[in-house]
This record gives sequence, C-alpha cells and structure tokens, in this order.
Amino acid sequence: MAANTDDTTDETTDETTDAPYEDTIDWDSFWVEADAERRQHATPAHRFVPDLLAEFVEAKGVPETVADVGCGDGHVVFELAERYPALTAVGYDAAAPIVAENNERAAADGRSNVTFEQASLPDFDPDRQFDLVLCHATLDYVADAERAVQHLYDAVAPDGVLVLQYPSRLARAHRQRVLDEPERFMEEPDDFDAEWFAERFQLVLDGENLLSYDRIHDALGTWPRSFWEVVDKPDEPWAWRHFPMVWVPK
Repeated sequence: MAANTDDTTDETTDETTDAPYEDTIDWDSFWVEADAERRQHATPAHRFVPDLLAEFVEAKGVPETVADVGCGDGHVVFELAERYPALTAVGYDAAAPIVAENNERAAADGRSNVTFEQASLPDFDPDRQFDLVLCHATLDYVADAERAVQHLYDAVAPDGVLVLQYPSRLARAHRQRVLDEPERFMEEPDDFDAEWFAERFQLVLDGENLLSYDRIHDALGTWPRSFWEVVDKPDEPWAWRHFPMVWVPK
C-alpha cells in the first residue's frame, strides 16, 4: 500500500538528544486535582472514539480482547465492555490515581470484563497480547514515540490490529496556532490557559515526538492505513488532517 502523502514526509527537522524528555505533566496530580471540565478537556476525542471504534470492529470483526493504552478516565474501555459483554478490555494508564479510580468504578458497576493496570509508554510491556490495541491522544506526551509504537505493536496478537492516533507536523502547526491566536479556536478565549496548554503539548510544540506514515513504517516494517478507509470520517475538528488516525494490521 502506498503511503499517504498528506503526512508521510519526514517531519521532524530538530535534532534529538539521547537524554529522555521530562514528563510534560504530572498526571498523578492532574487526575487527583482536576475538575470535571479539565478532565474532559484532557480527553475530548474519547467521547467520540467509542462510536467510531464500534463501527470499525463491526467492519473488521469484534475482537475478544482489547487494550486501551493511555486510557485516562476509562471512558472507551467502559463503553466497549458495555456494547460487547463477551469482550475482555484492559485499560492502561501511567497515573496510579486514575487506575485505582477506574477499578473502583468497574467493581461498583459489576463489570467483570474490565480491568485497569498501571503502565506507561514508551516501555509498554503487558506480558500478553491483544486482538486490538488502541492508543489515542496519548503519544502527544511521549518523547520516544517511535519506540512507543514498536512496543504497542508488540502487544498486538497475530491477525490483530493497532489503532493509533499520533502527533504529526500538522498537529504541531495547529497547536502553535492555537497558542498564538486562541481567539480563533476557543469559544471563550479569555478562559484559555496558555501556560497549561504549552506545558501539556510541550513535546509536540518542540517537535520532539512527531511521527509520519514513513516513520511508523520504518518502526514496524509495515504501512499504516487510514482509519477513515473503514469508518466514515466525522466533521468534528479533532478528526481534521492535523490529528491523523491509522490502523496497522498484524
């Protein structure tokens, strides 16, 4: 399959160093301290992902096992488990507080097919494989994105699939425009927290972790495919070209 020329060029021109990049956000503190609005802003597209993922698996086959890496509040995991009771879903997140909170919710809801575990990228090693591995809106916060993609793909079972949303050069340009001109993009620009936004997307804004079709291919040895070949693309801004979403079969 030919690469998609919209974002296949080698996008990152900045030289990288061997030193690991510092975390952009203290996620443990975030999930403890953030109010409902800030939590929702941290994972806005997740509110749309369950419907799109359901459409995808209906077309490709409902998996028996799913992992959501960087699951945050577990919204996708809970939605999938409710839609497909025979499915086993595991949510992984780096922040211990949200993992504990999600497990408490699963127990309270009687969701025996849902569990949550603490794990972080790029060194994701769940010691098992899944029919479908999802990583959405998480690589923005991972410095070594290529190694993260490799570990995510290692967690995919044979004949399974990786569904991935990743930061690109177009994402970097868009984030910078939002930071420079919030009035163009925000309904209430006076409430825009530029300092938090810059901290949150530091890696992307600095060009430290940008990916492309070519880079994903080089990391995995196979071409990613546009998620929108299988699912009708929504009109919401989060699905625009600057937030590419792909699937990679195994």
